[in-house]
Amino acid sequence: MVTKPKGELLPGTLEMLILATLRREPLHGYAIARCIHQESGNLLRAEEGSLYPALQRLLIEGWVSAEWGLSSRNRKVRIYTLTPAGRRQLSRQMAFMGRQIDGLSRVMRFSES
Repeated sequence: MVTKPKGELLPGTLEMLILATLRREPLHGYAIARCIHQESGNLLRAEEGSLYPALQRLLIEGWVSAEWGLSSRNRKVRIYTLTPAGRRQLSRQMAFMGRQIDGLSRVMRFSES
């Protein structure tokens, strides 16, 4: 029996994906989750139970700011914006992730030999 992957994220990547998503424009939580899902080709999911705690951590770190606004459906939502400190953190996380992906690729190539 073949099981379908759940789209679970590796530890530490959710915050990076949120910061990368907010680099384009300020968004509310549901829009962030939808963007991550769509931009990943429907492979990755930012579930509500992990997305909002991650956003709270990013707020505490000062990597995002938030203010109340209205969604396109006139619902009160919290809109998140990437801060300058968040841009710097995103650069650091992307560099780290790039090194990890390079390491994984090396192991995968080695295992094919």
